[in-house]
Amino acid sequence: MEKTLVIGIQGGEASFHDTAAHHYFGENIKVITCDTFRKLCEVVEDGEADYAMMAIENSIAGSIMPNYSLLKEFNHKVIGEVKLRIIMNLMALPGQKIEDIQKVMSHYMALLQCGDFLGQYPNMEEEKTHDTADSAKMIRQNELKGVAAIAGKRAAKVYDLEILASEIETIKQNFTRFLVLQKADKVKAKSATNKAMLSFELPHKVGSLAKTLKKVVDYEINLTKIQSVPLIGKPYEYTFYVDCEYVSETNYRQCLEEISEEVLNLTIIGEFKKGEFVYDRNRSK
Repeated sequence: MEKTLVIGIQGGEASFHDTAAHHYFGENIKVITCDTFRKLCEVVEDGEADYAMMAIENSIAGSIMPNYSLLKEFNHKVIGEVKLRIIMNLMALPGQKIEDIQKVMSHYMALLQCGDFLGQYPNMEEEKTHDTADSAKMIRQNELKGVAAIAGKRAAKVYDLEILASEIETIKQNFTRFLVLQKADKVKAKSATNKAMLSFELPHKVGSLAKTLKKVVDYEINLTKIQSVPLIGKPYEYTFYVDCEYVSETNYRQCLEEISEEVLNLTIIGEFKKGEFVYDRNRSK
């Protein structure tokens, strides 16, 4: 029999991490829910999970900075990515109407992202919780009438709630990028990759970053993201994290050889296939 993969996720069942995990790995998986991103990395390190799904940036809120430090600390490898559109839905116990809702619960960021919609219902009391999906779970467990949650569509399915209003987020083009992590000593080389995540430090020389980036451009490699993270204990020194896409793997390998002479501590965090934009569980673009 084929082994059921165990995937670590941050947040509860039916959270957006859970949705991303099921999109990438399919339905036949078991998830380990983790309260923190550190715990997420630990379950992979300890072998409790085969992989982990970890958010790294949001198109509105920006980078999740502590997670870059966790990548460096645990040395887990990135073997894939998911770019999930964050669709917010208002849900409650079946048989109710929006007019019956007196309180709405969700993560504070979800409440903020649905501000325009909630502004139409000033009588709804807003309550901040630690997770979108767990807000839906709380309603089902306690059979709370007159209370709604804001969460993803999967939460309504898992906790048997009725969606009263869908796509209520103010900004529709809201995506979170998730990284698929695996323990370094378990990663198998992939035959076809077109994206990589690298990290390095730079010597204190004038133009060192510009020289390094020029070499990348010369090899026709597309830099899709550059993130600097302070080096703890070394004021005004940084680790640079770079996402790059390439068509020619030969060019990419040659580029690595050249920039390794310019930078310090060059690390390949992952080589993988570029992720698609996922709009819901059944459709991607």
